[in-house]
Order: sequence, then structure tokens, then C-alpha cells
Amino acid sequence: MTDSEKLWGGRFTERPHETFAAFNDSFRFDRRIFTADLRCSIAHARALDRAGLISCEELDAIVGGLTQLQADSVIDAEFFKSDAEDVHSFIESKLVEAIGDAGRKLHTGRSRNDQVATAFRLWLRDEIDEVSVLIKDLQGAILDIAEGFRDAVMPGYTHMQRAQPILFAHWCLAYFEMLKRDRERLADVYRRVNVLPLGSGALAGTGFPIDREAIAAELGFGSVTANSIDAVSDRDFAIEFVATCSLVMVHLSRLAEDMILYCSAEFGFIKLSDSVSSGSSLMPQKKNPDALELLRGKAGRVFGHNMALLAMMKGLPLAYNKDMQEDKEAVFDTVDTVKISLRAAAIVVENTVVDEERTFDAAISGYLNATELADYLVRKGMPFRTAHDAVGKLVLLAIEQGKELNALSLDEMRSVSSEISDDVFDSLSLESALASRSAVGGTSPERVGQQLQAAREGLEFQL
Repeated sequence: MTDSEKLWGGRFTERPHETFAAFNDSFRFDRRIFTADLRCSIAHARALDRAGLISCEELDAIVGGLTQLQADSVIDAEFFKSDAEDVHSFIESKLVEAIGDAGRKLHTGRSRNDQVATAFRLWLRDEIDEVSVLIKDLQGAILDIAEGFRDAVMPGYTHMQRAQPILFAHWCLAYFEMLKRDRERLADVYRRVNVLPLGSGALAGTGFPIDREAIAAELGFGSVTANSIDAVSDRDFAIEFVATCSLVMVHLSRLAEDMILYCSAEFGFIKLSDSVSSGSSLMPQKKNPDALELLRGKAGRVFGHNMALLAMMKGLPLAYNKDMQEDKEAVFDTVDTVKISLRAAAIVVENTVVDEERTFDAAISGYLNATELADYLVRKGMPFRTAHDAVGKLVLLAIEQGKELNALSLDEMRSVSSEISDDVFDSLSLESALASRSAVGGTSPERVGQQLQAAREGLEFQL
């Protein structure tokens, strides 16, 4: 593209410095919204026709030319080889080359400011839908493994110390719920992305009778922006999307951390298939959970984009500023990172097996039934704090003797509390410990079964 072909070159007499041109141009990355920009331009051309600003013949030429550009982009490997400043000038120059002066009329009544905001939102809407589907796929994989190992028991942890026995499926459902909230947040973000800025011009609105509501309806936007200054200078929707993706990555990273621990020799709760593991270049025996480690690492990448967008916007005066060109790469890389991370997480979960014997052994050792003993005493009428203290003494006695609580004799237990009788051993069993957690949201087999059924039904009916 020559200087005279630039969208803003009329008042300039000097060529841009080559370093500035390279610094200023964005086509190397914003061509990603090429298809969205074509859709936006076709809708704008139809609005110009409705407003009597172009003829029917010119509309046909413009729509035909833009449609051909879309087709050419698919079949021509050299199509995007250009020194264009950005995707907008690239499309306009290609259109003018193809159809002549009619192409020069397309920019009537709009600015690159409202044009890029519209194309960006169009593109992001589709990506939100894709990310949501990938989250749903991961939720499905989590439910599959939960149902496949429905009876597996494992220790639950607080402070990375064994705390109480839980069902493995209950652990799975915790991540299902996190991801459910992620999909809900994405749906909420979508609602704010789905607002049309086109027709706002550079900042003051358009001076032509363009029907913005009709454009919104054609492009599937739920509403139009209420203030033209805000419309072109707003990137809240991009920041909110990346912030939501940051939470997605938090959840993937926590899932990865749990699984990294659980597949280690020290835990041995799960086994990853060879297809999602790597080896060591030095140590032949190693089988490393590299996919999970990358999930942890890539979370920080998305967090960085979130902070970069906030820092970019924090001091900008109204309305549009060139700083805002920096939004694209942050959002594009966030989308790429989150999508590949969700795909990888689902594949890892699908290729995981639970060692039920190992998790069972861990669940019945380490005094995980201490809370059950305290609850037993409460049911006998003892205040909880008193019961807590009594059980603490019994745990200490068991530690000194190298026994589990249920291996203490009845006399040993009664030496600490006379409230204890021979029915205590039923309360200390693993089955009783699980069954007692029967409140809504608890880990009892009955409740977990209900949760699994509700989760599966909800997932099947969600879009």
C-alpha cells in the first residue's frame, strides 16, 4: 500500500519513517478479525443503501466484492501478503481494486474507531461461544471419570494434611462447579460484548441517517451503545473477558496441581496414560506430568494479559487513543491459551485412572474419622468443644500407641470419656463417616449420586 492509499494520508507530505510504520502497523495480528470486519462492512453498506447514501448498484458491487474477498482469503495462500497498515485499510484497498470508486463510498458515516470496536466484538462473541463449549467438554470429561470411579474413596485435605474421607466423585464435582461458574460468567460477559458500537463515528456519532438498530438486528447484537464517546473508547468488554478467562485458568491450574500431586509416587492416587505424559532426557525411569505442569504455567500468561489491559486503559483520556491497539494481541493470545488449555485438560482427565486401593488405604489412616468421633459424642449430649477436646486426647493416645482410633479398645476410649459405649465402632467406620455427610452438597454416596445426576442433566440441557 502506498502512502497515498493510506486511509489518513491526504494531509501528509512526508512518508512515515520505516520504524514508525512498523511500530504503528497492526495488520500482522489484527487480520485475525478479517471475517468479522467483512460482516460489519456488509451490514454497514446495507445501512448506507437504506439511508439513500449509495445506489442499489453500488450496494450490490460492495457486497459482491466483500463476499469475493472472503472467498479469496480461503483459496489464495498469498492473499494476506500485504504491507497494509491494518485489516481495515487492507480490506478497503482490496475492495477498491476490485470494484472501483464504489468501494471508496463504504467508509461513509463511519470511522475506524467504531469499525474496529464492532469487528472486535463480533469476533469475540464467536470466541466466547467456543470457549464455553470447551469448558462444557471438560465438565463432561470430569463427570465421566467421576461416574467411572463412583465408589472410590480418598482423603480430603485442608492445609495439605489429610482431613476427612470423601468420595473421589465428590472431589471431581468440586471442579465441575468451578467450571459451571466460569460458563455462567462467560454468558454474562457475552451480554455486554453483544452491544453494537457502529454508528458512533470517531467519537461524536455519525452525521448520516444510519439506522443503528437495523444494523444491530442484522449482526445479531442485542442492543446499540447509548453514548458515542463511550462506544469508541470502551474496552471493558475485552478486560472483562480476559478477567473471566483468568478465573478459568485459576481453576485449570488448581486441577492440574491436585493431579500432579495425586500422580506422584508419594500419593499414587491416580495414573496418567503415556499419551499425556513425557519422559526425562537423562533419567530413564521418569514419567512426568508435563501437560499438567504446562496448565499451571500458562495460567500466569493469561493473568499477565489481564494486568496489561488494565494498565493500558487506566490513564487514557476520552475518547479513542492509539494505546488501545494493544488490546488485540492480549485478547488473541488469551483466547488461544485458554482454548488449548481446556482441550489439554479434557484429554488428560480422559486419560486418567484412579488407584482405588491406594486411595482407600489413605482414607482409612491418619485419624480421618476423628471428626466422626466428636460428632458421636455430640449426639450423646456433649458440647462440641468438650467433645473436640476429648477426641484430641484420644488421638494423642492412639498416636502414642501407633494405632488408628478405631483400633483403641473400648476401655481406652472410656478412660477419656465415659459417654463412649460399644456402638462407637460403627460410627468410626469409613462407611458411616461417608454416610453421615448427607446434607445437601455433602459427600455421602446418596448425595453424590444426586449431584452427579443433576450435573449430567444440567450439562445436557445447557447450550
